[in-house]
Amino acid sequence: MRSPAVELKILDARLHAWGLPRYHSEMAAAMDLHACLDAPLVLPPGAPPALVSSGIAVHMADPGLAALVLPRSGLGHRQGLVLGNLVGLIDADYTGPVLVSAWNRNPPGGEAVTLHPGERFAQMVFVPVLRPEFRLVEEFSAESRRGAGGFGSTGGGRAG
Repeated sequence: MRSPAVELKILDARLHAWGLPRYHSEMAAAMDLHACLDAPLVLPPGAPPALVSSGIAVHMADPGLAALVLPRSGLGHRQGLVLGNLVGLIDADYTGPVLVSAWNRNPPGGEAVTLHPGERFAQMVFVPVLRPEFRLVEEFSAESRRGAGGFGSTGGGRAG
């Protein structure tokens, strides 16, 4: 399977020293993003999220492709650093800077999270996108077992 080509523009020259976006293992699904900051950024618990530049822009130019920006799992689990919008979505036609909404999810009175210039703090994964055409209907063409059952309709979630 041939990988799609994505154009990568470096917006912050410090990435040449810190490391260009890359996959850190043979089977890594995502590439790490660096915090392009001029000074350490302290994110107190409960404070609004801060937009942090990744120092890059991408151009996918393919409607069957999108990029998702996710928190790095270790920083989220150990320190409480997550994304203010939970997941960032980059559309194939967006060519501006990749900014990351960094947020400290620790409870009030908890630990502050400090991001340092050049630190790997988020990750970006490219995913396929399906864009179906909608067919307006008055009724669905077939019934499903679940039907309109919503939250909790498939069981209580406990083994037993």
